[in-house]
Amino acid sequence: MILALETSCDDTAAALVSPRGELLADVVSSQAAHSAYGGVVPELAARHHLERIGEVIGEALRQAGGALEDVELVAVTRGPGLIGALLVGLATAKALAAARRLPLAAVDHLQGHVAANFLGPEPFEPPFVCLLASGGHTLLGRVDDHDGYRTLGATLDDAAGEAIDKGARLLGLGYPGGPELERLAAQGDPEAFSFPIAERVPGLDFSFAGVKTSLLYRVRDLGERVAGERRADLAAGYQRAVVEALARRAERALEQTGLDRLALGGGVAANGVLRERLATLGATVHVPRPGLCTDNAAMIGSAARFVPALPFPDYLGLDAYATGQRPQCTASPAAISGVEGASTGARARPAR
Repeated sequence: MILALETSCDDTAAALVSPRGELLADVVSSQAAHSAYGGVVPELAARHHLERIGEVIGEALRQAGGALEDVELVAVTRGPGLIGALLVGLATAKALAAARRLPLAAVDHLQGHVAANFLGPEPFEPPFVCLLASGGHTLLGRVDDHDGYRTLGATLDDAAGEAIDKGARLLGLGYPGGPELERLAAQGDPEAFSFPIAERVPGLDFSFAGVKTSLLYRVRDLGERVAGERRADLAAGYQRAVVEALARRAERALEQTGLDRLALGGGVAANGVLRERLATLGATVHVPRPGLCTDNAAMIGSAARFVPALPFPDYLGLDAYATGQRPQCTASPAAISGVEGASTGARARPAR
């Protein structure tokens, strides 16, 4: 069994995954305390991880009907994420692995979201284009095998999930903003207000700063009373702009790569309007169940099957990293199937 831990932000998660990608246990403890602050407080998140990680691991083992003695590989998110939060998971994984001289797989969080698509009972096999959209990251990647992806485009500023959360806050909604905004938008008219989709951004990159600023000005110009009365219309139009930006870039990526298979990852993939829009692209679309789109340890266990595991004691000196660096292209143009104007990157692998 693979014991996987995920503590990159405000969800304390543990999972047990078989070498064949069968999900044996999946436990996520979400931290409700951050809603009072309208966003995640890093120090609070780290303290909650310390309090809960032992209990979460124990519950995962109980769900799987196993014990620590049954674990043969320990996997953990190394980054990107909140450093304090990541260190809790990394230190715990090191301790569990070192106690029994087990190997440890250090997994990149973004590769984890891609690898969520590889879990059974119906894994989505490469090649495909993956649209990853979450609160901290938005990118398009070409996935040709299980151990990495090639970056085709990424956000130049805000992530899609961040833009949604900030838009929800501008409309007076709670945190996390995604579910709240989607519920409110369902009551509104998406045609009532028009918001920019950043079509001038080159290649397959994204930009969400403009749509966020547009909503800020629209709310200000309408005034508090009118904006309050038309919150549903504002939410519907704003959500539509974010969804269209994602869908149009995904469609362009499919056209330029010649692939007709699209996978989703990240918390924004749970948005029903986005799923409906992507279903119109004419491609085979795979979306993991909602619990595997948001942060979870199952995806880390899935990715751990395909990354090099470090033997004891080589991993004891590993450190976490807060942000991922955009890799430079190392492949020939032919290997990228003629994607022109796209930002390309080397295979994303956990740093060693």
